[in-house]
Amino acid sequence: MKVITEAIVRNELKTTRPEVYYIPEGKLLSPAAREYLQSLQIDIDFEKNRSVREAEGTSTPLENIHGNDKKATLSDKDASTPSPKYVDYETGAGYISKPEHMTQLYSNKLVDKCHPRIKYRGKIDSLEALIINAQCIIKANDGPQMMIDDLDNILEVVGNLMRCEVLDEPVTNEYILGFNHAELRERSHFPMKYYKIKQLLLPNYNMGIEHAQLNVIRAAIRECEVIAVEAFRQSRAMDRSDVIEELNRLSSALHIMMCKNLAGEYDNK
Repeated sequence: MKVITEAIVRNELKTTRPEVYYIPEGKLLSPAAREYLQSLQIDIDFEKNRSVREAEGTSTPLENIHGNDKKATLSDKDASTPSPKYVDYETGAGYISKPEHMTQLYSNKLVDKCHPRIKYRGKIDSLEALIINAQCIIKANDGPQMMIDDLDNILEVVGNLMRCEVLDEPVTNEYILGFNHAELRERSHFPMKYYKIKQLLLPNYNMGIEHAQLNVIRAAIRECEVIAVEAFRQSRAMDRSDVIEELNRLSSALHIMMCKNLAGEYDNK
């Protein structure tokens, strides 16, 4: 049996808004399509009942769209159709309940789970997990507590990034690892000046497990930055440049941590 999806219904209703949506014989209406029609206060019936309804000009008992073995009576539309609990962020359509393929962007606004903003949140979530995992590995290998503490600061900044994006608040954090954004950029760009470490020194396994963990986090932050640009780009403008800047400075912070590690500043601390 062919299923009529929400996308099919939306396409059909682009140029018309009927009082009744008739389901053709041999087809089934998907739950999401049903919710969409309900949000528009459009009655639902089977095609075989069309002639009777049109002749009488009134609502008649309908077959439940989830199966032919159950019946449901349609009364006045305003009384039978509950107010939508959720709203489609992209289209403005209402939903009585949240479809499984959708999630909340904020408040009661829903988007598909593959929406760029949701991909960004997922990547931030993964980054937090990587940081905690790195701390566990460093601790298990009797690594420097000062490095673990610095990663606590990085984790706090990442968590604040998530909170600010979800609540649509500006990122106001000024310091990471005790440095402001200008200082982070300066130290990251001139590691020889501050740490006696060559610039663009490629990591390798001889640098140790702690260094490898820091590099994994640094690479994950750069991935977050790329996904954030895709999520917040509006034409050629950037909707959340504060988020992009903070991710860029986080990448600098991890580079600084790697330089400090090679310079021996974490030794026995």
